[in-house]
Amino acid sequence: MTATTSIPRQASPPDEPSRPPEGRGHMIRRRALTLLIIVLLIGVPAGYLVISANQSRNSGKDKEAKYTATGLTEGWPSRVQRRLYRVWIPWNATDVASYETNNWKTSRLYVQFSTTDDGLDRFLSTLKATRASLKKDDIAIGERDRHVVGWSFTGPGPWDGLTHEQKNPAPTLDVVVNTSEPQHPTVYVVSRTIP
Repeated sequence: MTATTSIPRQASPPDEPSRPPEGRGHMIRRRALTLLIIVLLIGVPAGYLVISANQSRNSGKDKEAKYTATGLTEGWPSRVQRRLYRVWIPWNATDVASYETNNWKTSRLYVQFSTTDDGLDRFLSTLKATRASLKKDDIAIGERDRHVVGWSFTGPGPWDGLTHEQKNPAPTLDVVVNTSEPQHPTVYVVSRTIP
């Protein structure tokens, strides 16, 4: 048999005034405030988690679509890609498409775009080249790279090209320019780098 002991209730100190009983209105306000605080402490983070999870899921779907693409995808390559592969695209370029491949040996960025005469000159200047640097009827992009993205270079030309070689780890750029529409040349670039 166990003995139970009860602790006597202590009286409040004699110099402390006694508190009047809590009124019903005060109790309701106190409980409402407590409920509001609980909702804010639990609801706001829970709402943030739901929104964050949806954004993360959508981002994952976008990345999956991007990285499972097999060929050129309409749109500009990211700034990081353009900086890494040193491919400058004129701000007024149209019909921009790109595709990136990576393996343990070589990484490549394939880019095509249409631009203006001035845009072509500015693009070539980033390679320390001019239109005179382009070799007539020279398809500088190899057959393997053409096959990867489906470039045939058989339409109306002229098709002029150049290779901008750089010392590793800087990328080497193979460029082909189609000037069949003189005011709107189309530029094809393969930039390859060895990681």
